[in-house]
Amino acid sequence: MPTALITGATAGIGAAFADRLAADGFSLVLVARDGKRLAEVAERLRLRHGAASEVLAADLVTEEGLEAVERRLREGVDLLVNNAGFGHPGHFLDVPAEQEVRMLRLHCEAVLRLTLAALPGMRERDRGAVINVASVAAFFTRGSYSASKAWVVSFSESVAAEMAGTRVRVMALCPGFVRTEFHERASMDTSGIPGFLWLSAENVVREAMRDLARGVRVSIPDLRYKALVRVGRLLPLTLIGQVSRRIGR
Repeated sequence: MPTALITGATAGIGAAFADRLAADGFSLVLVARDGKRLAEVAERLRLRHGAASEVLAADLVTEEGLEAVERRLREGVDLLVNNAGFGHPGHFLDVPAEQEVRMLRLHCEAVLRLTLAALPGMRERDRGAVINVASVAAFFTRGSYSASKAWVVSFSESVAAEMAGTRVRVMALCPGFVRTEFHERASMDTSGIPGFLWLSAENVVREAMRDLARGVRVSIPDLRYKALVRVGRLLPLTLIGQVSRRIGR
């Protein structure tokens, strides 16, 4: 039975990945800070799919948390989903430096270290995959969140190129606005986001798994966002910044 480790597994895209992979016959390692919520998710997956789930409560912005998940990955998994993340409601100059550093540690250092912990075993077995959850914000200019997600995309593409010629796949997943707890937990005002831009976590995961099977290195779920990214690449950065400020993060 294949094993998948998912960070940020208690809600949103992470929970949708857990549900999909449990239905597909994976045993799961569920990672998040809240051990109680992890246990609830594991029980729900057991009742719904008969899935075996290991829970690992860990805060990935701490050295202790990172090391705990690294150790588990070195024991061997078939799929790693680096999904944990958060955002800030304010502008760059309004956010305390320590909070920006926490974001970079979670979005960049944790993704790098966990990917590095998982890949040697996958390469040795010549099978496995890593999905690094970035954001469509990676292609636009809006503070350190966009910058950190752009790093995730570039990093994933680079590692995917290094895995060429093997059966190990690495993919950056770049969803747009998804109806999850993300914006509420970040105290973000979403009233300016047009309704047609919202996606469901389940559809994002379905497209992600399809793209992974096809060998896609950067997955942008939904035709609307694919079009937005293509148009965005043709526009001046100053105009993109203005649009980003109007719509939101």
